[in-house]
Amino acid sequence: MDLKSKIILISGPTASGKSSFAIKFAKKINGEIINADSMQVYKQLKILSARPDLKKYQKIKHHLYGFHNVTKNFSTGDWLKLVIKKISEVQKRKKIPILVGGTGLYFKALTDGLVKIPNISLKLRNEIRDLQKKLGQKKFYEKLLKLDPSSRGKINPTDTQRSIRAYEVKKFTRKSLHEWFKNTKSNFAEDDFFKVYIDYPRQELIERINLRTSEMIENGAIKEVKDFIKLRVKKDKTANKAIGVNEIREYLKKQKDLNDTKEKIAIKTRQYAKRQSTWARGNMMSWMKLKPQDINKFLKKI
Repeated sequence: MDLKSKIILISGPTASGKSSFAIKFAKKINGEIINADSMQVYKQLKILSARPDLKKYQKIKHHLYGFHNVTKNFSTGDWLKLVIKKISEVQKRKKIPILVGGTGLYFKALTDGLVKIPNISLKLRNEIRDLQKKLGQKKFYEKLLKLDPSSRGKINPTDTQRSIRAYEVKKFTRKSLHEWFKNTKSNFAEDDFFKVYIDYPRQELIERINLRTSEMIENGAIKEVKDFIKLRVKKDKTANKAIGVNEIREYLKKQKDLNDTKEKIAIKTRQYAKRQSTWARGNMMSWMKLKPQDINKFLKKI
């Protein structure tokens, strides 16, 4: 399997062993690893984001990990600008870029391009959200089809989030969301990528998530959240969405005991893993699906 001219993409649900697989891959093909996880960019969230221990893997260069401050937002567009530059730098060194992470939107922006929709006013966005709540999803979807008939067959009638997004884009720009997508292009060709998705069986993944949650607590997640709280991160900042931040905050306020806190973190992580798997089924159909028991066999082929 010749991968010299490829950009390697590795994804999979949380706790599926993407980072360790990427390191083994990098050793085989003289690669450098680039982060594609939206929480692993934050320097203050090492434990909760399960950031790989870079000191342990000094022989393999890692990029875009733990460099951004939690007090500032970091968008998919921010990541895309940095990653395009980083891919070029790695290739100039005659190394193979290996992007690894669980943030589906990052990979979609890289392979399909990023939709440059103008910023929609918060007032209009709130009005549309209120309208959806008032009407209910069924009637709201019917209203969306009247406003934007091209949404029929492209947006699931039960998909609240995408229905609201399509409605606000059409209302604000007078152009369908699907037109915006159609006119968006990637900096790369489809053939530039070699894409692997680690497809973990659900029950095994649940066991790994439970184990990881316990290890995070043992390794200092509580102190990490204490330090995070001291930074007074504003509520609208993305870092607040990191699983474990709010759960441990409740524990520190004596609202939950430690076992309840661990269980709540594990449940939220399992829900997140399920959403990642759902995303992959809809958006990563062309990716090679790799079962964990086949990883060593796959690596031997390279």
